[in-house]
Amino acid sequence: MTEDLLSDASTARDGGVGSRDAVPPAASPAAPSAASARRPGFPSSPEARAFRRRVFPEATAAEWSDWRWQLRARIRSLDGLERVFRLSGDERAAVARHKGGLPVGITPYYASLMGADDPAEPLRRTHIPVGQEYLRLPGESDDPLGEDPASAVPGLVHRYPDRALFLATGTCSTYCRYCTRSRMVGQTGGEQQISARHWERAFAYIEATPQIRDVLVSGGDPLTLSDDKLDYLLGRLRAIPHVEFIRIGTKVPLVLPMRITRALTRMLRKHHPLWMSVHCTHPAELTPEATEALTRLADAGLPLGAQTVLLKGINDNVETLRTLYRELLRRRVRPYYLLQCDPITGSGQFRTPVETGLDLIDGLRGHLTGYAVPQFIIDAPGGGGKVALVPDHVEGRDGDDLLLRNFEGRIYRYPDPGGRIGTGKPHS
Repeated sequence: MTEDLLSDASTARDGGVGSRDAVPPAASPAAPSAASARRPGFPSSPEARAFRRRVFPEATAAEWSDWRWQLRARIRSLDGLERVFRLSGDERAAVARHKGGLPVGITPYYASLMGADDPAEPLRRTHIPVGQEYLRLPGESDDPLGEDPASAVPGLVHRYPDRALFLATGTCSTYCRYCTRSRMVGQTGGEQQISARHWERAFAYIEATPQIRDVLVSGGDPLTLSDDKLDYLLGRLRAIPHVEFIRIGTKVPLVLPMRITRALTRMLRKHHPLWMSVHCTHPAELTPEATEALTRLADAGLPLGAQTVLLKGINDNVETLRTLYRELLRRRVRPYYLLQCDPITGSGQFRTPVETGLDLIDGLRGHLTGYAVPQFIIDAPGGGGKVALVPDHVEGRDGDDLLLRNFEGRIYRYPDPGGRIGTGKPHS
């Protein structure tokens, strides 16, 4: 089968990904100096080099390190997958029946991190479809968070009083199979075609709504946009007087790290204060290439936070999360959210019971610095917003004393005269 499963927007001539309606670019960046031209390209690990020679022998080292080549060469079809992976019958059948949004799309770099012969390998499981993806379980929906009803204008979700979610593009460099926006990503002309017209309507709404002080730029993945388009978007937002806080949500540093060029970080510096939330799933993503990308962003002054979706059989154990969060913090990325997997249609294979997340947070506390322990979050279905859940460490009361359980399971007393917390809980 040679059918192309990628139905997202085409790659523009400038190397960025955008919609058919071009977004007005900022001024073109200056040509690189002779000194910068002599600077070595993005680093590549020995494992990546071996994978390139074996699977993409036609690609030069310079092409492999070019994010535009990585986007063009994404693995998007059954034939492309079979070039890299020994597919199971379940995977092959699931890919063959795919239609609509959330296409298959994996950068060659990210494919090099996956198990070629093991369908259960964590990163592979998150990106190659299986038959369970086509099962709709009770409580699942295409828009579980109620983003569409909360859209003030197409592509702008205004749910919280002082915050707005700006959906800058419907394109990602890779497509996670548990994606909350599977209804819209990867398709041009779909439910959420995002164009220059949508951008301008979103800017106008934000300008006319002074209570919006915080804008999260997401998508799709905004770092698939060209530097000029992203510069224009951030510049327009920064020019709105009441917008104090701009964040970018992205997975690109981990799946397309060569996108974090020196030119990109120079451009991002212009728009401070600017923050970035990085979607990180598993320690296997923290390669030398990803480390370089995160280092460049941190050195450019961007505070980095990590959001991790809790996924059954992938990262739902204390050892994996301890390693992930320790290694992220070493790279100057602070773990921010551990997110319960949203009940998106077809996501049942990935969702854990809620108590799993609470147990994991319990297993992290006391064993990692507080900087490395995220909040455990459920994004309430139907548009309720993010709700933080914490393990219950209150064991009860004994008179005026509150009884607390620490990370070792020991009970400690805290004097709390007149308090009511813990009332009614048995204690020994």
